[in-house]
Amino acid sequence: MSLKMIINYPETLPDAVGKTREQFEEESKWAMAVKLYELKRLSSGMAAALVGVDRVSFILKLKDYEVSLIDLSEEELLSDLENA
Repeated sequence: MSLKMIINYPETLPDAVGKTREQFEEESKWAMAVKLYELKRLSSGMAAALVGVDRVSFILKLKDYEVSLIDLSEEELLSDLENA
């Protein structure tokens, strides 16, 4: 089962950001998925499903939003290196 979310926005908003309505809505969907992934609320697979692409395509798109695939603190990274 798939649910649908409706977001109201001003009719002039897509034009204000230089996009068509379709481009604006697609970009908004991507932005939401990427942000939820960045906040660790969604896995990359779940975020990919939200935008309707495969996981690899989602991961490759993260750079467009300046979001890292791996987000480890210095402490976590050093721990991983010690245990490698």
